[in-house]
Amino acid sequence: MIGYLRGKLVRKQPPALIIDVGGIGYELEAPMSTFYRLPELGSDVHLHTHLVVREDAHLLYGFATEDERRLFRDLLRVSGIGPKIGLALLSGINVETFLACVEAQDVDALIRIPGIGRKIAERLLIEMRDRIKALGLLPSAAQRGDGRGAEAEAYAALVALGYRPGEVTRLLKSVDNEGAGTEELIRRALQAAAR
Repeated sequence: MIGYLRGKLVRKQPPALIIDVGGIGYELEAPMSTFYRLPELGSDVHLHTHLVVREDAHLLYGFATEDERRLFRDLLRVSGIGPKIGLALLSGINVETFLACVEAQDVDALIRIPGIGRKIAERLLIEMRDRIKALGLLPSAAQRGDGRGAEAEAYAALVALGYRPGEVTRLLKSVDNEGAGTEELIRRALQAAAR
C-alpha cells in the first residue's frame, strides 16, 4: 500500500494530477477540496493516498488531509459507494460539514452535491452515522462548544446558496468568526462576497 507521496507537482487538471517522486510520475485523482489547497506547478507537495486495486487497473487517490482520506475510506465501505462517488462527495462538502450533515441527518444538503441522489444520501446517512459514532467522531453541537458547529452550518448553507466550496472556505476564513452564530457567519460571509 502507498500511504503518502511527497514530490514535485508536475500536472494538475481536475480530477487528475501527477506528482514526480524521484523521477517517477505518480498519477492520482483527487477531490476538489484537495485541488484548492495545491501549490503552484513545480512546487513540493505532500498528499495522503489510497490505492484501489481492480482487475483492470490500480488507481491511486490523493488527499490534502488525513481526515479526508479517512472519510474516503469509510465511504468506500458503504454499499453502492465507489471511488467516483467518494470523490464527488469530498469535492462538494468538507469533512466537518459532512459530519454535521450526518449528525443532523440532513439528506437535502447531501443531494445538492452533483452525483449524489436521494437513495445514496439516505444510505450514507444511515451507514455513516453508526461508523462515525463507533469512532467517536460525532460529538453533539452542544459538546463541540468551539464554534465549529456554527461554521459547519454556515459552510453548508453557503454551498446550498450556490457558492463553490473553495470560495466558501475562503469567505469564512476572511471574516471574524469568533463567538458568531450560524446566521451571523452567513451574513458576514455574504458581505465579504459583495465587496
